[in-house]
Amino acid sequence: MTSDLMERLSGFFGRQVALILWDLSDIVLVAVVLYYVLLLIRGTRAMQMGIGLVLVFAIYQVAKRVGLVTLYTMLDTLLTSLVLIIVVIFQHDIRRALMRFGQRPLFTSARAAMEGQVIDAVVKAATALANKRIGGLIVFEREAMLDEFIEPGTMLEAAVSRELLYSIFIPSFENPMHDGAVIIRDGRLWQAGAFLPLTASTKLDRTLGTRHRAAIGLSEETDAVVVVISEERGAISLCFNGNIVRNLDGPSLRKVLASLFRKRAKKLLSKGDEPPRGRESRVTRTTQADRPSAEDGP
Repeated sequence: MTSDLMERLSGFFGRQVALILWDLSDIVLVAVVLYYVLLLIRGTRAMQMGIGLVLVFAIYQVAKRVGLVTLYTMLDTLLTSLVLIIVVIFQHDIRRALMRFGQRPLFTSARAAMEGQVIDAVVKAATALANKRIGGLIVFEREAMLDEFIEPGTMLEAAVSRELLYSIFIPSFENPMHDGAVIIRDGRLWQAGAFLPLTASTKLDRTLGTRHRAAIGLSEETDAVVVVISEERGAISLCFNGNIVRNLDGPSLRKVLASLFRKRAKKLLSKGDEPPRGRESRVTRTTQADRPSAEDGP
């Protein structure tokens, strides 16, 4: 097998330089496309479905080679419609990829500046809400579109500002939006009053309030980042990748958000590193949380 591989490699590199460079550019282009496709489906249900399809294809190849006729015939019929299956399963992700490709800013500096302004407004609003002990949920949509994961609220499509975020969460019978979550998409305040899926994990502390369970639930299903303001304790928490960082103050919240949006969440959670500390900040999936309150809704 090694000699056969060496023979193939020598045959590949034994051609004209122009042909070798042309084929290498083709390989690099395919690798880049696959890389960005994986980035798009990372943190979504599509990733699990994609792994399932790969396993089905592997079983198909094994059945073909060892002569399992019935299994091979069944999988062959299934894989004949593979393109249609992929379109049906990944329709949301395909739409999201095309939308993100068309909306992606040309200049990274412009995108970074916009994210910095949004983060600054969210930090100021969260700090003000915590000081007044007003509960809130602020969701940052990232690569995974949240349409299929949330119960829609009121469409706003407004600029993100401290004043607007603060006013949305002021509890009032005449303000139905304060009971749900605010969704920030592409630097804009997309929705208010949206409801998030609760986590189904049984490993979490039973004293976690509904807001925190909703924030963790969404972060388990998607790559969204959720800021939670506790109504009972006036504490700020941050949820991402099924984890929760508790008791953040303004500067530490800003630092963690900036790190996450610079795609350094792995470094933040790596062994031996600690997150920026607020008053008692720590990262855990089973941390003690605020006692549930009758008003601590999603």
